[in-house]
Amino acid sequence: MPLRRALPYIAASLTIGVTQGLGQGFISTNLPQIAGDLGITTAQASWLMAAYMIPRASLTIMLIKLRTQYGLRRFAEIGIAVYVVVAFISLWITDLRSAVVIEFLSGIAAAPLSTLAFLYILEPLAQQWKLRLGLPIALMLLTSGPTLARVVSPWLIGDGGLAGIHLTTLGLSMVCLMLVYLLPIAPMPRSKVIQRADFLSFGLIAIGLGGLVTGFVMGPIHWWTALPWLGWLLAASVLCLTLAVILELHRDAPLIDIRWLLTPAMLHLAFTLFLFRLLLSEQSTGAPALFQALGLGSAQMTGLFTMILAGTAMGALACVGWMKPGREPAYHFVALALIAFGAWMDSASTLQTRPEQMYVSQTLIAFASMLFMAPAMMKGLIAALSKGPMYLLSFVIVFLVTQSVGGILGSGIFRSLINERQAFHLQVLREELTSADPMTAQSIAASMQQLAPQIADSAQLKAQAVSQLASTASSQAYVMAYNDGYFMIFLVALAALVALVLHIFRDWLAARLARPDAEQDAEQNTQPEPQPS
Repeated sequence: MPLRRALPYIAASLTIGVTQGLGQGFISTNLPQIAGDLGITTAQASWLMAAYMIPRASLTIMLIKLRTQYGLRRFAEIGIAVYVVVAFISLWITDLRSAVVIEFLSGIAAAPLSTLAFLYILEPLAQQWKLRLGLPIALMLLTSGPTLARVVSPWLIGDGGLAGIHLTTLGLSMVCLMLVYLLPIAPMPRSKVIQRADFLSFGLIAIGLGGLVTGFVMGPIHWWTALPWLGWLLAASVLCLTLAVILELHRDAPLIDIRWLLTPAMLHLAFTLFLFRLLLSEQSTGAPALFQALGLGSAQMTGLFTMILAGTAMGALACVGWMKPGREPAYHFVALALIAFGAWMDSASTLQTRPEQMYVSQTLIAFASMLFMAPAMMKGLIAALSKGPMYLLSFVIVFLVTQSVGGILGSGIFRSLINERQAFHLQVLREELTSADPMTAQSIAASMQQLAPQIADSAQLKAQAVSQLASTASSQAYVMAYNDGYFMIFLVALAALVALVLHIFRDWLAARLARPDAEQDAEQNTQPEPQPS
């Protein structure tokens, strides 16, 4: 399209991508505020995050087929209209039950927005720029929403509670509705692709992925062995996914091509994408939770998340400038090196660490996230499209599971590690902080001297000093636990980097050994045939 016509489509993609990202980010960022507004605990408020992510984990699978059978235009209009209705209803949330229902509906309504953001950025671009320019920009929009939510939430909440959050979501959804109706997308060929067995397969996949999401959201909060139903839920999830695989393997026209997904190339891609999500849990879960444990509020971390947004944007621009098929190993090498270096820098945190000390490390990790994701997705899309349009759905499922579900699983694993290490370090510190220890007695005496002008009673004074020392020990245990988590991310990224180098060396060696045989065959083909005497 000409630039004058292309700019509105780019603006529509920007608005839709930011809207769907903020919907998820507003929940994860403001769980304590939501809990206070509804009069519930933070653990109970975590059900809202699970309710939002359950449909997001699997609904895209059926949405692709619905779009193919009933048309893109109808898909876009209905999807965005439902999102506006749900955003409007969310203004009347009064208790936990209604909030869980609304967030579940929000997850359903937000699922089409990711697809629409992709389609609107690709619509005005020429064919050669769709993957090189459109893909990095779309990924940047879709992944930066939760980070942007952390930047704007303190300004929206202020003294008015969550009303500003809900009104912002409603306003953005209405703008998206206007853009979708004013800017039509080129229609795609329709075909009848939905079969009755698709609903059975989708139901099993939805139950399986939804159970995994719920388990890994609630597991670290209540601890895995404290609630027996968590184990049953995870077992049922694995059973449903196993049944779905068996069903799909025996279908002539499966919803997911399991055999293609089990090829070495696709398994390697899926493992790469999943590993990437595990590594990025350091940024999505580690840094914000560390500063919350140190007593910092959301407003004090806006500068850090602004730097993360800048790093993400720079990574997308780097992909636009140099990304081409065949360069994926080079991009992944740089990305893993940056993630390892950033995690190593963060592993030296102390009680005095503040967001300013993590600007460089977190910006490097955000930059690396785009260097990793965009080339990997480009490689997967090219592999899927080379096999045929029907394989696109199978790749989308791989990407969806490794990113949406993988993000939840990575966050749950990271938080479980932090909880376990914090308990370990706290136990060690308590054993060291005995009354017979001279340094402990000196710390208590110093605290008592500071509190003496405020507390007259000597017993209460000593109790308060001991309580302060215990609180400091608990904070120190959290810092040590997060340092362990950051160092684990460093080791995993370093191991992945070594494996990538070995993989590249193996491919180079195989190509070098195959070259003499190819040259020998070429020489034999060029030799003249003997003439008959």
